[in-house]
Amino acid sequence: MKKLGPILTVLALAASACGTSTPPAPTVPMESVGASGGPSTSSGASPAGTVPQPAAPDGLALAPEADRVDLAMPTFTHPTDITNPLFPVSSQESVLLLGTVDDGAFRTEVTLLPTLRIIEWEGQLVATLVSQYVAFLDGRLHEVAYDFYAQADDGSVWYFGEDVFNFADGAIVDTHGTWIAGTDGPAAMIMPADPQVGHVYRPENIPGFVFEEVTVKAVDERLEGPLGSIEGGLLIEELHMDGATEDKTFAPGYGEFYTAGGGDVEALALAVPTDGASGDVPPELQTMTSATKDALSAAAAGDWDAASTATGDLEDAWDAVRSDVVPVLIKPLIDDAVVSLRSAVDDQDAAAAGQAAIDTARMALDLQLRHRPAAEIDLARFDLWLAQTELDAAAEDAALVNGDFFALDYVRDRILRVLEAGDLATINLALEELLGAVQDEDYGAVTEIATGMRETVTALMPTP
Repeated sequence: MKKLGPILTVLALAASACGTSTPPAPTVPMESVGASGGPSTSSGASPAGTVPQPAAPDGLALAPEADRVDLAMPTFTHPTDITNPLFPVSSQESVLLLGTVDDGAFRTEVTLLPTLRIIEWEGQLVATLVSQYVAFLDGRLHEVAYDFYAQADDGSVWYFGEDVFNFADGAIVDTHGTWIAGTDGPAAMIMPADPQVGHVYRPENIPGFVFEEVTVKAVDERLEGPLGSIEGGLLIEELHMDGATEDKTFAPGYGEFYTAGGGDVEALALAVPTDGASGDVPPELQTMTSATKDALSAAAAGDWDAASTATGDLEDAWDAVRSDVVPVLIKPLIDDAVVSLRSAVDDQDAAAAGQAAIDTARMALDLQLRHRPAAEIDLARFDLWLAQTELDAAAEDAALVNGDFFALDYVRDRILRVLEAGDLATINLALEELLGAVQDEDYGAVTEIATGMRETVTALMPTP
């Protein structure tokens, strides 16, 4: 059984370095309570009646109470066995969403972690799944949230809160949005068992702090997914505390699928295992990954002939792949990244070439996610963040390096399941050393530690 202590310690230290001592939510390994929650998660109470409601917010055009489907008190016998097809958290290993926020490129990685959070609410001890949400704006850490979900016995899915960390310039600036059921307010239904047009529910219900009221607008819609059409889509309108509304779409096997409001868009680009493919990783995808690494190394060394050759190998591999089945939102981004890499190499711009190589490599890994276990991809993503750390240390950019460290720490949460205890200890110790160098703004030490960690991680990577 893996121990979580070192991980929580390192993150707490990192948070302290950025002006906040807020730690992540305490969790326990899934093995300690069983994958389905089971009897060990219940206090024996049998709630009945209705969910206690806080006072409704003033000034909002709320739906009639008679339309709400989230008022009956739920019970949770097997809370972590989430089978609701429109919110399939139990089966979602890794989800990628792409879009635009504040006119910047937005990327979100959502990962089911191998831990549970046990929360007491209305006389019940409920085991909740922990889903890690990590959002990047223009390639840099923007928001991290640990979301807690459980399924009630009637098939509805309930939201038990979240731990939120908001970032600016590589540092945690606040934890606004954090709330826990039973401490700050009630648990809230986030997906009915069988949503129908006109149903109303509140996924967050702490007026004055966090509040959302959802009205179902359409069901059984046909949607265009990452790899083709999807039947059975759900369309909702979400009313926020400030009176603004946001349209959202949910899809079977995917969950939250499309969000649009205030000019911002976030759309699902890929989810596994829903979009998983059988068979080995196509050799062209392997070539894309190796070519970007070669281009990165050559650009750093100033060997522009080698960098050009590696970029040519990348271009040939991508030309062979892009006409095949490639998720529709990822394809244009790779097109742009490959062009950027070629331009930077031709200009002999080491910093731009390095960044373009990392960006392209990250999306090549997204494509490999269809063929490889999610934790293996996250191990490779961890390596790319180490490469990003080297690049930003060379530029002596304190804010970027600090953000890189946080990204490493969050991605490390995802690779627990593929690390042996000794390997995990080695990475944890190296991260503590890296934290010290980051705090001291000792960029030479940052580079040295990151390079050594890349050697460790490379040795741990399985062959695709």
